[in-house]
Amino acid sequence: MADTARARKLAKRISQIVASALEHEVKDPRLARVTITDTKVTGDLHDATVYYTVLGERLDSEPDLAGAAAALEKAKGVLRSMVGQQTGVRFTPTLTFITDTVPDTARKMDELLAKAQAADAEVARLAAGASPAGEADPYKAPREDEDED
Repeated sequence: MADTARARKLAKRISQIVASALEHEVKDPRLARVTITDTKVTGDLHDATVYYTVLGERLDSEPDLAGAAAALEKAKGVLRSMVGQQTGVRFTPTLTFITDTVPDTARKMDELLAKAQAADAEVARLAAGASPAGEADPYKAPREDEDED
């Protein structure tokens, strides 16, 4: 079993190699907007999971996730051989590509936080002009003894 520090270093190096290869070596136009976000390597250094995101042509267009996934599967052999050549490990890890869902989750969280902030602002606006339902001082005043002579 390899130590985790070595697995982290190898994962970082694999990320760099795959990102550079996608940018300079692989000539598939479906991979033009693919970004490598993270890589995880198993403890035995035999399997690497590469996480990626795909950007759309414009900000308002949806990314082509299926095309990018197909292109990555097609280029997997070339990418693995480049990883093997540039890392120098005895066993080149197999590569698995998975779409990274962190940006989508973060966007949903931001939307939920914006809704909560708007709801809080509405409650604060309604509370600003409100008056208490009962007396102004809801606590009972202490009784005063009349027999203080």
